[in-house]
Amino acid sequence: MPAAVPPTFRPSPRAVGIAAAVITVLVWTGFIIIARASAARSLSPLDIAVCRMVGASLILVPWGAWLVAQQRRAAASERGSLFGLSPLSLRLSALAGIFGGVAYAVLAYSGFFFAPAAHASVLLPGSLPLWTALLAALVLGDRITPMRAAGLALIVLGDLLVGGRSLLHAFEGGDVWKGDLLFMSAAFCWACYSVVVRRHALDAVRTTIAITVFALLTYVPVYAVLAWAGAVHSRLPAAPWGEIAFQMLFQGVGSVVVSGITFTKMIGHFGPVRSTMITALVPGLSALGAGLFLGEPMHWTLLAGLALVTAGILFGVQRAAIKKVAVSAIPVGAGGRFDA
Repeated sequence: MPAAVPPTFRPSPRAVGIAAAVITVLVWTGFIIIARASAARSLSPLDIAVCRMVGASLILVPWGAWLVAQQRRAAASERGSLFGLSPLSLRLSALAGIFGGVAYAVLAYSGFFFAPAAHASVLLPGSLPLWTALLAALVLGDRITPMRAAGLALIVLGDLLVGGRSLLHAFEGGDVWKGDLLFMSAAFCWACYSVVVRRHALDAVRTTIAITVFALLTYVPVYAVLAWAGAVHSRLPAAPWGEIAFQMLFQGVGSVVVSGITFTKMIGHFGPVRSTMITALVPGLSALGAGLFLGEPMHWTLLAGLALVTAGILFGVQRAAIKKVAVSAIPVGAGGRFDA
């Protein structure tokens, strides 16, 4: 009589969804805190962007080559591009890659060298729903409902409380306002990327691979040539290998690959509305982490701005959720995202 095969453990879909949500929130929170802490270390913001792109490429480039080979064997309409490494067309790879791959990384990491992490906690995730809603209305013809407009107004007030304070001190010689503007510009670039993804109904995994491949084949070699020619100063040659490896692991594998997969899993289980509400925890957690781990002061304007931004995100999403439940003909996932 053959021996009984022991049953394999398979976590429930709920357990997978909760784990994906926890990992996503932790990685997004860690991104803000670690990026700010990295400003006091050896690498420049442009160096960190290189580490992000190269680290993510170690996993996503082979994955992309495999997907393109599968597409071509299946005689699919999408044949891939960029030497058979990107599963999207060259046009879409470049369009998404410029905004979501190169511009976002360069602007966001540069911002951390001027402004504290607590400001990024408000302005990066806080500006994103605002820019995305405005771009979606302009490009996609989305209607901004009164309830959504109210949520966006709260976000604008919160951003002004945080960024306005640093702008007032700009005449005194401070540089924090530069970081605030860089954070808002980075959020604008990610909003452009989000609209491109939505307009062309792009797959999350394939698009993440495409923007990584595009960044690897454009930004990295151009930066290497400029650094070799002395046009920009790179600190990579003098930086400790351990620091470079850590940035590649966290910024590349963690922030791009792991959080990209877990975010997709989270949406698959909780849906876009509840997922957005879950990620609304990031501003508060990252601001708290900035105070605990980086010793950053918590001014009343920062706390008030944080509260307004978080309330604006939750308010807009909650109203979208109520409308979605009331209209049962709308399929799951349609029109539920506050930031899309």
